[in-house]
Amino acid sequence: MIPQPAPTPEPQEKNLITRRAVFFKIGVLLNGLAAIVLATPVIGYLVSPILAGQKGGYKNWITLGELDEFPENQTRLAKFKNPVTGVSDGKTDDIPCWVRRLAGEKFQVFAINCAHLGCPVRWFPQSGLFMCPCHGGVYYQDGARASGPPERGLFEYQYKVEDGKLMIEAGQLPTLSTTAAVRGPKLVDLNGSGGCQG
Repeated sequence: MIPQPAPTPEPQEKNLITRRAVFFKIGVLLNGLAAIVLATPVIGYLVSPILAGQKGGYKNWITLGELDEFPENQTRLAKFKNPVTGVSDGKTDDIPCWVRRLAGEKFQVFAINCAHLGCPVRWFPQSGLFMCPCHGGVYYQDGARASGPPERGLFEYQYKVEDGKLMIEAGQLPTLSTTAAVRGPKLVDLNGSGGCQG
């Protein structure tokens, strides 16, 4: 038998893991984990409307009740459930509004918030006025401004009557920036000239 030459050992440099390489791999791993942790809520926020399946859910028609619940020529407090709610909202997703039935199927549905700073207004049937307890804003029964700091009348929800039920377009508070109707003060030209007097 012919003696075989002994195999030459591999250079130790290839099998050797340097401290620099270990720290580099640990750094890449930790940076990757940090990126995942930071990106998860952002991705969840961006994808949640698709997963929830509520495209335009903030503009739903919500039933306030049967027409019989709102007598003619009276104003009643009604509540509806906000269509855009979370599990942690609790009772805050019940939103009140004032419903005034004029006659038949004609209504006015007012947001409960004062047009000044958003405090809840109260209805006083004895005087036929809405009054704000915060800064003394007063509104007539049709929602028009009577006195106080508000510069406009109460904000109104869009409404419709379907199958004997009163429904409002809910999900966002009616303000000047939304499409809800605004009942403001009517300007009267006392001079009859139609323009400014200089």
